[in-house]
Amino acid sequence: MPFHRDLPESKEPAKAASGFASLVEAEKLMQIAFVLPSAVVIGLALGMGADHLLHQKWIVIAGIVFGCISGLYYVIQTAFASEKASRKADSAQNGSGEGTGGDQA
Repeated sequence: MPFHRDLPESKEPAKAASGFASLVEAEKLMQIAFVLPSAVVIGLALGMGADHLLHQKWIVIAGIVFGCISGLYYVIQTAFASEKASRKADSAQNGSGEGTGGDQA
């Protein structure tokens, strides 16, 4: 019969570190509220500049659409990363490696 070492007890994170981590996570989520409008405004400004430079009228609309798409892409990417980090934290706190709501078969 092979010998298996016991797993070391997981240490609870310090309260101060946990509070700081939650502030960092809140800042990341608040960033989502500023990224989408900022991307649209930047796309609008670049489109207006290209319109003026090239004497066209349709480029401003393309700039707005590009700003919307790039902003949405960043928002979705950030949301998925945040969810992945929260799932990882939940499974680390559970200790079983299966997450908090795992049905065992």
